[in-house]
Amino acid sequence: MILDIFFPNRCLGCNRIIDADLLVCELCFEHIDFAHFNYFDDNFIKEKCRLLFPVEHTFALMQFEQENLSRKIIHELKYKSREKAGKVLAQWTSERLNFKDKRPDLLVSVPLHPRKLKERGYNQLHIFTEKLSEFYDIPFDHHLIRRNHYSKAQALKDKEHRLETENTFSITKEISGKHILLVDDVFTTGNTLATIAWEILKAGNNTVSILVMAVDM
Repeated sequence: MILDIFFPNRCLGCNRIIDADLLVCELCFEHIDFAHFNYFDDNFIKEKCRLLFPVEHTFALMQFEQENLSRKIIHELKYKSREKAGKVLAQWTSERLNFKDKRPDLLVSVPLHPRKLKERGYNQLHIFTEKLSEFYDIPFDHHLIRRNHYSKAQALKDKEHRLETENTFSITKEISGKHILLVDDVFTTGNTLATIAWEILKAGNNTVSILVMAVDM
């Protein structure tokens, strides 16, 4: 295409020209800090979540550190409208996460407030979740959870304010007896996920697991 000629896709790591469907070149791919979490075993996220709510299983694709490539990839997806990053991250996840015979019943991503959705133009988690749904043949629901309050992004809050649970969520429909896999971009304190998880747990005889693109350790 003409746009590919004048505006070629470039590696997020070294800026060299790469195929349109890629995020990084082969050399830079080797520098991505994958978390190597086992979904069924104890890990950093599971330990943190258990202090906040009952959690079944947890998985993180990458580590989210100060200047690493993983952080740059997430920021491209979240703040620079690079939606195709969600497809690539879902592919990487499918290559590293095997649910075996214990697949969750439903994929649910953390929602944006309608005002934030209008400002950003899209929810960065939707494409990621939808591609995971295709890979694993698990249904998703973008409307099960509603965010009731608008606030600035977690990344723009200082640590003290991140600990506040000022954002509240609600369930929009009856749901019971389901294993819900909550999907988010970056795990920091776990408070947002905990707030949502408790709403799901209170709604019925449900269980909750967590999947995130990256974990800030």
